[in-house]
Amino acid sequence: MNKPAKTLPSPAPAAVLEAIAKRHLFVDTLVVRNRDRLDFYDIGVSSIERALQAAYQAGAEAAKAGQA
Repeated sequence: MNKPAKTLPSPAPAAVLEAIAKRHLFVDTLVVRNRDRLDFYDIGVSSIERALQAAYQAGAEAAKAGQA
């Protein structure tokens, strides 16, 4: 029995993700710079939770506006 193909939502715009990273995670850029001291961060769970909530909210708003 074949399952119907799942359609994946379109990826979030890079600007939205970068804004969330800056605001909630204090990460300047999401560009990989291939330097441990630039690419790895010590981030608290509460900051990660706030960033995930912001991303969820951005997705919900995009879906409501018909952008997802």
